[in-house]
Amino acid sequence: MNWILLIIAGLFEVAFAACLGKAKESTGIETTYWYIGFLVCLSISMILLVRATQELPIGTAYAVWTGIGAVGTVLVGVFVFKEPATFWRLFFISTLIISIVGLKVVSH
Repeated sequence: MNWILLIIAGLFEVAFAACLGKAKESTGIETTYWYIGFLVCLSISMILLVRATQELPIGTAYAVWTGIGAVGTVLVGVFVFKEPATFWRLFFISTLIISIVGLKVVSH
């Protein structure tokens, strides 16, 4: 169950980063809504991370959480914000994914 909470926390990390990107692109009251979304997603992400780390090793949980956030944010950047998907970006994101899976496999 804690791994599921950690994955959801990582997805909310992606969501709060996406809200920041959308706030940057918006104007007026819409910007305020994106910042509110950022704060909500940030809060949920942190609460779930705290809950997950009560049972999981902090080093592993934090690395997985930030890894999910990094990978997800790069993918959002590519697909939503039209950032470049160069070979090296995809290569290093792939190595990050392999590292996240490796940490999950070796954690007790």
